[in-house]
Amino acid sequence: MKWFKSKGQIDFVGKKSIALSISALMILLSFAVFFFKGIKYGIDFAGGTLIEVKFDKTVPLDKVREALEEGGMSDAILQPFGEQNEILIKTKATPEAIEAIKTTVRESLTQKVSSEFEIRRVELVGPKVGKDLRSKGIKALIFCIIGILLYITWRFEFRFALGAVIALIHDVLISLGIYTLAGKEVNLPTVAALLTILGYSLNDTIVVYDRIRENMKKMSTALEVIINRSINEVMKRSVLTSFTTIIPMIVIWSLGLGILKDFSFIIIFGIIVGTYSSIYIASPVVLFFEKKAKR
Repeated sequence: MKWFKSKGQIDFVGKKSIALSISALMILLSFAVFFFKGIKYGIDFAGGTLIEVKFDKTVPLDKVREALEEGGMSDAILQPFGEQNEILIKTKATPEAIEAIKTTVRESLTQKVSSEFEIRRVELVGPKVGKDLRSKGIKALIFCIIGILLYITWRFEFRFALGAVIALIHDVLISLGIYTLAGKEVNLPTVAALLTILGYSLNDTIVVYDRIRENMKKMSTALEVIINRSINEVMKRSVLTSFTTIIPMIVIWSLGLGILKDFSFIIIFGIIVGTYSSIYIASPVVLFFEKKAKR
C-alpha cells in the first residue's frame, strides 16, 4: 500500500468524467434490469404463503414440483433453502386456504416423494398487508434520504448535501440492480440492508467532506486541488475500513443460510459502491455546483 504514503498523488477529480460515465452506465443497466427482468418481491411485499419443508435426504426439485402440480398447486414456486435437503414452497393463497394448502402439500409429498419430511414453517402475508409493507419500505428510504439532506445542509452546506444525496441514490440503484440481476427476492431484510448501505456510504462521505472543509480553511487554492488533496488524505482510512467490513460479510455470505446470505450479498456490493461514490460522485458534485455558482 505504498501509494498511500504520498499526498495528492492520485488525481481523482481529473478522472471524474470517466467515473461519472461508468456510474451513468451502471444506473442505466440497473433500470434495464428493473424493466426487463423485473424486481422479484418476496412474501413480505407480494403477499402469499411460504412453506419450509425439510426432508431426511436430498430430493430433486423437479420431483417435488411434479408432486405439487399433481396436487393442484401448479403456481407453486420452489427454491432451495439452507441445507441441501430443505426447500421453500411459495404460493399465492388467502388466509382461508392456508389449512387446505398445508394438507395438499403434506398429501402430495407423502404420495410422490420417497423420503420422510417435516413442515418446519408456514408464513402467510395477505396481499393488502404486503402492499402496505412495500409502501412503508419505500417511504423509509425516502424519509431517510430527506433527513440526510437536511442534516448535511445544517452540518456543512447545501451543495455538500446535494452531493451526498446524489451519491446515496446512486448507491441504492446500483446495489438493487445487482441484487435483482442475481435473481434475489426483495423483502423487509432487503430494505434493512439498503438502509445499512445508506448509513455506511454517508459515513464515508462525511469523512471526506469534513477533510475538505478543514483544508478549505487552511488552503487558499482552487477547490479542485483541495478536493484532490482531501480525498488522498482519507483514502487509506476509507479503503481499510471498507476492506475490514467486507471480510465478515463475505464469511456470512459463504457460510450463512437463507436471509443472511441474501442480506450479506447486497451489503458486500453496497459497501464497494458506497466507497466508490464517496470519492467519485459526492465530491465532484460539490465541485460542479461550486463552478456553477461562479458563472
